[in-house]
Amino acid sequence: MRKLLLLCAALTFSVACFAQAPIHCVIKTSLGDIAIELYPDKAPITVANFMRYVDKHSYNGSSFFRVCTPANETDRKVKIQVIQGGNVPDTLALDSIKIETTQQTGLLHQNGTLSMARSGPNSATSEFFICIGNQPALDYGGARNPDGQGFAAFGKVTAGMAVVKMIQAQKDNAQYLIKPIKILAINRAE
Repeated sequence: MRKLLLLCAALTFSVACFAQAPIHCVIKTSLGDIAIELYPDKAPITVANFMRYVDKHSYNGSSFFRVCTPANETDRKVKIQVIQGGNVPDTLALDSIKIETTQQTGLLHQNGTLSMARSGPNSATSEFFICIGNQPALDYGGARNPDGQGFAAFGKVTAGMAVVKMIQAQKDNAQYLIKPIKILAINRAE
């Protein structure tokens, strides 16, 4: 019995040693900072993709350019509230990644969730969005995307939701901000 307990303790320690801690970053915008936490243990492909853009400084000079609000979602059957950003130049775009669905990761689209924008399955590159309020229509099986795969949630806002809401409140034309909000930089938080 003692050997079994020692073996269990050793296995638990081994698993804990390989667990990846959340990654913290700061999105610096022209309206203020947004602190985020990313989950490489739950969404390793998506987090690694986002961090490649961060570490290459590809997001610096991009923007938050699209907002979904109750006012501009009136014609949509399934309404959401998000801000979308990360539009990097084509020369900085990396290959698209495989979608990690919320069914696989267990990360749901709740208030402050960070997720990848996409047009079809396995098409996400640099663009991401932040949820305002809970958005279950964006989860696996949700009604927002016709293919039912939802979107790949991979982190959350830990501070700065007031900045997110300020971005969402900017004037738009058919969901696209008239004056996009500059992303000055996204950096790892030390």
